[in-house]
Order: sequence, then structure tokens, then C-alpha cells
Amino acid sequence: MIRVENLTKDYGSRRAISNLNFEAEQGEVVGFLGPNGAGKTTTMRILTGYMPPTEGTAIVAGYDVVEESLEVRKRVGYVPETVPLYTDMTAIDYLQFMADLRHIPESKDRAYEALQMVGLENRAESYIGSLSKGMRQRIGLAQALIHQPEVLILDEPTIGLDPAQVVEVRNVIKSLGKQRTVLLSTHILSEAQQICDRVLIINKGKIIAEDTPENLQARLTGSERVSLQVRGEMDELPKLLNKIKGVQHAEVKPDGSVEFQFAPGQDVRPEVARTVIKSGYDLLEMRPVGMSLEEIFLELTREDKPAHKSK
Repeated sequence: MIRVENLTKDYGSRRAISNLNFEAEQGEVVGFLGPNGAGKTTTMRILTGYMPPTEGTAIVAGYDVVEESLEVRKRVGYVPETVPLYTDMTAIDYLQFMADLRHIPESKDRAYEALQMVGLENRAESYIGSLSKGMRQRIGLAQALIHQPEVLILDEPTIGLDPAQVVEVRNVIKSLGKQRTVLLSTHILSEAQQICDRVLIINKGKIIAEDTPENLQARLTGSERVSLQVRGEMDELPKLLNKIKGVQHAEVKPDGSVEFQFAPGQDVRPEVARTVIKSGYDLLEMRPVGMSLEEIFLELTREDKPAHKSK
């Protein structure tokens, strides 16, 4: 539903984004990650028809953002970093007004449907100025959904929210992403790890990585990590595990767990479980330990680190 090829944008002599190439499909939530100034907002403004690229093409919902800008705008819902709301209007009146601007028939019914989609139908008659910031953010999502778009583009949708409000908005986005293409810009790495199916990491205007968090972790470390929780004296357990073919670097961690690694495609967990139990330990837990998205991001954006780009 989104296809970008060699997308470039210059502001005078400064190149904001350079030769971006990526795709996002229907039913997929794609995280667009990068530090402030990396080029996220510039890319999103191009995709919504707000401004043209200097070079390259962007196809959104089957239409070119330059040649068919009006068609793109009919099919895209956009939530900018600062949502423009009329705080002296009620939620239902504001959304009906937005529907009328788009010439949507039965605008009040559509406005109420949008409120239901973001879980605020019980606040339809509340003035927007009286709502919490999290609720106002959801009203912003509702206005982006009023015309039932195929593509949602969200620029830092949870910025400035408290933890409870962040959870509310994230849950709404996850639900919306089941039927639509969602491109989500953020620099909160844990957020992307929780709600995104795939991530694009952008730094200095260039995409330096594109994959699922799990695949990025495997590509960077070259191994899978597993944590064990057992009952029993653990001094000898790492030695026993290191004797198993394929097990690497078994060691006791400060929290009392035992962690080990194995190469992708050589799953040693069944043999590890048998060894633990046969050696007299009670096996309480065995779980994968992924490299956090924050660790991945820091590794990829190190100044002395070569770029990792998926094929």
C-alpha cells in the first residue's frame, strides 16, 4: 500500500533524505525509527502530499503522491506530531465538521463511528478542551479515520503522553493496523518493539536497516540467546551446558538465571532441557532473550559501524 523508490528531498543545500526505498503492506504496522532530525517527518509529509520530493517516487494506495496528490489524500489518514484540534468544539461536532469538509454523506453518523473506533463514544458531547491529552490524541486519530482511509500515517502519536495514555493510544493503533497500512514514526524504541510488525531505521536521511526486531537481533549478534531459570545449585550448570554441541557461552547472570547462545538453525533447546532435568535440576523456565530495539538502534547508528541493509 506504500511503495517508495529513491526518494530524496533537499532543503536548499541540505539533503534531508537520500534515496529512500521501502514498502509497507496492508495489515502491517511499520515503525519508522530514528533520532530527531533523521528525516522521518520529511518523509511523512511527502507521503501525505504535503510537499513534493526533490527526486524519486512514492506510491500510496496505488497513486503517485505528486501526479495524483488529491487521490492520495482521499485515501490517507494523517496524524501530525501536533494534532490541530478546535478545543471549543465538542468531539462529535468537531468530527462532523471534518467529515463535512470531506463531503462525506451522513457526516454525523460517520463521526460517531470514528469515535467508536477510538473508544470515545461516551465522550461525544464533551468539549475537546476538557479532555485529557491522551483523549485528544485519540480524537486526532478519529479525524484521520473519518473518511475510512486505506493508509494511516502517524507522526510521533504518543509524544508527551503519560504512561496510561500511551497504553491507550498504542492499543488503538494495534487494532487499526489489522485492516490498514500503518506507518508509525517514533524515536521511542520500546514503543516500536511492542506494536510494529517491522521497523525501518533511518539515520542522517538514509535507511540503515529494515527488518523485524527479531531478525535484526539475529543479524547483528549472529546467534540466538536463551535464558534458563532452574531450581538447584547452579555452579556446575554452565559447564554441563557448554558440553552440549551447539551451545555457546553458557553463564550464570546476576539475576540468578543461566544464559546461553546457539547459532540460528541449530536449535539446542530440547537437548538443553533434557540435560538440565537429567542432571537433577528443576527446570522452571526457558525463554528467548532478544537484543532490545534500543541496543539494535545504538549498534546500527554508531559512527564507526557499517550500515546493515536487508536485501
